[in-house]
Amino acid sequence: MKINADLHLHSKYSMACSDRMELPTIAIEAAKKGIDLVATGDCIHPDWLGEIKGIAIDDETIRIGNTDFILTTEIEDKFRVHHLLILPSISKAEELAANMEKHGDIKTDGRPTVRLDGCEIAEVAKDIGALIGPCHAFTPWTSMYAAHDSLQNCYGDMTGYISFVELGLSADSDSADRISELHRLTFLTNSDAHSPMVNKLAREFTQLEVPEINFEGIEKAILRKGGYGPTLNVGFYPQEGKYNESACIKCFTHYSMQESMRLNWKCSKCRGRIKKGVKDRINELADLSEPLHPDHRPPYVHLAPLSEVIMMALGHSSINTKGVQTAWNSLVERFGSEIKVLLDVPTENMDFVDRKIVNAILSFRNEELIIHPGGGGKYGWLELPENRDHHPILSETGCAVKKDKQRSLFEF
Repeated sequence: MKINADLHLHSKYSMACSDRMELPTIAIEAAKKGIDLVATGDCIHPDWLGEIKGIAIDDETIRIGNTDFILTTEIEDKFRVHHLLILPSISKAEELAANMEKHGDIKTDGRPTVRLDGCEIAEVAKDIGALIGPCHAFTPWTSMYAAHDSLQNCYGDMTGYISFVELGLSADSDSADRISELHRLTFLTNSDAHSPMVNKLAREFTQLEVPEINFEGIEKAILRKGGYGPTLNVGFYPQEGKYNESACIKCFTHYSMQESMRLNWKCSKCRGRIKKGVKDRINELADLSEPLHPDHRPPYVHLAPLSEVIMMALGHSSINTKGVQTAWNSLVERFGSEIKVLLDVPTENMDFVDRKIVNAILSFRNEELIIHPGGGGKYGWLELPENRDHHPILSETGCAVKKDKQRSLFEF
């Protein structure tokens, strides 16, 4: 069976997270988005684990309504690299918590920092039967490729046990597959949501072919065993990520790699720090000039949250306006989920909402959008062309590029 899975998010016990990141709320909002399986996040935080146990059906099954959960946690190592662990059961989460408590404070923050390196964390993951891989692998602050130049350098003797890499918002399959050492790994696209808002939860997700919705099924899909595996990666245009291009972290002025080096990574306008962007970091790491996708790599579908598409179409300044909320609710209630609205429902069936919204959805499906890249900690943004039929997407060089129509999510 094919399922949509968001395998990385956080609870209300993580720093800078919404108090609404509670299991019942996450379950309701995930269903509206069209997500079948969602991460618990933060599963070794004692209070959050207690809430998980209170809802769990048994040691391995956590379900609310039609939404299934899988136990996950993000751990920061001593080099500030973030690792995603996917666990088989509550008892294994308790075992992991007891181990990590020896090396750091697991009670203050749902995403704990421990005095271990990537290799040592991977050893613990293997001992309890958990899957492990680097989170948002290219982001310039807390990622594998911010601290290391290779998987081997990060995970040492445990490199062979690493089964996946999370791309993050500023990278997609085309960019990551320019790095040969990643070809054997499954790519995961996850939201890393800190809020259940409709433009955060499941803003990126992975479609998987699984035998059943449980840890064993996810393990077979990530390890690509028995004919199972990922069938789609769905996420942002990389340019939308807030660290896509090198830019000042104070005034957000963008710089080329050459300019940044010439300025010694100091902004010429405000003297703030220029943070190296994902695009430039991948160019440093890449051993291929063009992406070479292995046979197991699924298509990557670029997705914008429906609320943001509606906001752009109506010319509103927020997704929380009455007009945006009314249109979003109408579409999702009529057709069942946001994913179906964005990619599957015939636009002639949407005649009950403003025609500008329908045109915006068509612009998205045809990839007729203008992309303004992010950088320095400020998200990029999409702009709808004034005339959808005559304004193709703009490439990073400013040239017009008309892409093939994006197919239905369920046709891949």
